[in-house]
Amino acid sequence: MNEPLYEALIERAKEARGNSYCPYSGFAVGAALLCADGTVYSGCNIEVAALTGNCAERTAFFRAVSDGQRAFTAIAVAGGPKGQEPDSFCAPCGVCRQVMREFCGPDFAIIMTDGQERKIMTMEEILPMAFGPDNLE
Repeated sequence: MNEPLYEALIERAKEARGNSYCPYSGFAVGAALLCADGTVYSGCNIEVAALTGNCAERTAFFRAVSDGQRAFTAIAVAGGPKGQEPDSFCAPCGVCRQVMREFCGPDFAIIMTDGQERKIMTMEEILPMAFGPDNLE
């Protein structure tokens, strides 16, 4: 994948942070998911008073899957205190990693930004020895 595409995904993830609903943690996360056909779905984290909710990465995946998408190339994630630029890398939580594994192969790219730099990891690197659909065949 090329540099401009990574940068565009990071920008979309940062934009999605603006829609974050995080009144309890104050930690806003945005994600931008690239489908194999070039479509991009964004998502933000959504918290509720019962201390449950949904992460930005899963929001993006669930939006895409509910629209019929099943093939994905990369996801960009940006997170940090609401109203501020990201200042550290925000890695997907374990549940999000498992959702990604459900739909993505070992070369799927996870792009994280701290606002200045980016860190790129593959699905295999971020979730080694993953349990996935192929384990149930």
